[in-house]
Amino acid sequence: MGLSLEQKQAMVSEVSAKLKGAQSVIVAEYRGLDVGRVTQLRSKARKSGLYLRVLKNTLARRAVQGTPFEKLSDQMVGPLIYGISDDPVAGAKVLSEFAKDNEQFVIKAGAMPGSLMSAKDIKALALLPGRDELLAKLMGTMQAPVAKLVRTMNEVPGKFVRTLAALKEQREKTAA
Repeated sequence: MGLSLEQKQAMVSEVSAKLKGAQSVIVAEYRGLDVGRVTQLRSKARKSGLYLRVLKNTLARRAVQGTPFEKLSDQMVGPLIYGISDDPVAGAKVLSEFAKDNEQFVIKAGAMPGSLMSAKDIKALALLPGRDELLAKLMGTMQAPVAKLVRTMNEVPGKFVRTLAALKEQREKTAA
C-alpha cells in the first residue's frame, strides 16, 4: 500500500526543513544491506548528528527543489539513503567509515550549498579533522601565548624569592 498524499507532503516538508539548516547532503545506495547493518548505521549517524532518511527519489527531488542542494537532483537514481548534516565532515566520516566496512553500501554523490561533490570528494572530506577537533586546536593555539606569558610573569617573582633564599642561606653560613 502506497503513501497517502498527506503523508507524502509531510515527508517532503520534514526533509525540506532539515535541508534549511544543513551544510551537506550525501546520497548512498544501500542495496543488499540487511536490517541489522542499516540499524547500526542509523545509531552511528544519530550519535554524530547526521539525519538519515530513505525516501522515494521523486519526493527527495521535490524536497531539494529551490534549495542550495538542487544540483543533486540528477544523482537521485536507484534505492538511496539520504544523509543530511549540519557538519559536513561528520556526515562524510560516518558514511565513509560505514562504506569501508560494508561493500554493498556505495556512496554515490553529495552536495554542499551550491556545489556538487563526487564520491571521491566525500571520501576526501571524511579525512579532514572534524569541527570539534578544529576548535580544540584553535583553542590550544590561542591559549599557548597566554600560558607562556603567565609562566614568564610568574618566573620573575619566583627567581627573586630564590635569590633572597640563597642570600639568606649564605648569610646564615657566614654568621655561624
